[in-house]
Amino acid sequence: MQQKKHFSTIETPRSIRDRVGIFSEATDILDAITKVREAEQAGVQQIWAQNAGDADLVTFFAAVATQTERIRLGSAIVPVYTRHPLTLARQAFAIEDLAPGRLRLGIGPGNRMLIENSYGLAQTTPLSYLQEYLEILRGIFKDGAISHHGTFFNVEHTLLNASMPRRASLPLLTSAVGLKTFRLAGEMADGAISWACPIPYLLESALPELRAGAEERGRSVPPIIAHVRIALSTDEEKVRSKMRQGVQFAARFSSFTRMWAAAGFKRAAEGNEEEIDALVRTLVVSGSEETIRRRLKELLASGLDELMLQLVPIVDEERERKQLIHLVGSL
Repeated sequence: MQQKKHFSTIETPRSIRDRVGIFSEATDILDAITKVREAEQAGVQQIWAQNAGDADLVTFFAAVATQTERIRLGSAIVPVYTRHPLTLARQAFAIEDLAPGRLRLGIGPGNRMLIENSYGLAQTTPLSYLQEYLEILRGIFKDGAISHHGTFFNVEHTLLNASMPRRASLPLLTSAVGLKTFRLAGEMADGAISWACPIPYLLESALPELRAGAEERGRSVPPIIAHVRIALSTDEEKVRSKMRQGVQFAARFSSFTRMWAAAGFKRAAEGNEEEIDALVRTLVVSGSEETIRRRLKELLASGLDELMLQLVPIVDEERERKQLIHLVGSL
């Protein structure tokens, strides 16, 4: 991985605006392309996405790469169980050709309920599976070829053109919720993408694990991309009500409830309203534009490398979405 592609704020100082991205949500691929173009025009430097409505994320990135010029495209995330690592590597090469230096490839095990119920696949040892997947991708991106015989994959990928091997110095990131995933990111990845993690948990528990993993391998510490919910509203009760719904939905998934318990919010997953409200306060930034702007700067000064902002619509989703992209674009 070439050093110029490393996004660590320690090694390469960056502007506030360059460290704040927006998680983009859309109804379909055309809507998604429109929203990313609007974000780029507003000055946003980075978008993150999981999909484009029902459209495949990687296909969407290939399309939006031809419709934009500068904005970085981050996958948050591509579930590794849904495609072979060679397939994903070839897709990433295609996007790199269309948008050189703009793809940040985030991968992860994905939601267990989705993987097992929708795809009919067993997700028994997701961390080991992700580790092997990372090894294969890193080998392909670095050398253009790989011979790998592991627990889950047997891969013989040779150079199609030995005189011009296909390589790419793509940032390769992983999803991270539990502490073991943060350590793995420190050992092998170019960043850790959090989801629904309380900020104190990231700073006090996850970041030390990330650093320990990097130190063990003699690597630079990769950045944490902290998922933060944003509500452009001063109506605290409306914000709490909307966020409670999100917490109750996420509580259906054991990865989040285990993480919240480790963060000191075990009773929130059990439905305790007082603790749900306490958890909500660690997950959302709300208020006026000026309040949010100040709070984002405080979070970045606290030790978080980057922020991935997801809008919590309160009154008018379209108006608030545009308000958010202009706020981020003007940081």
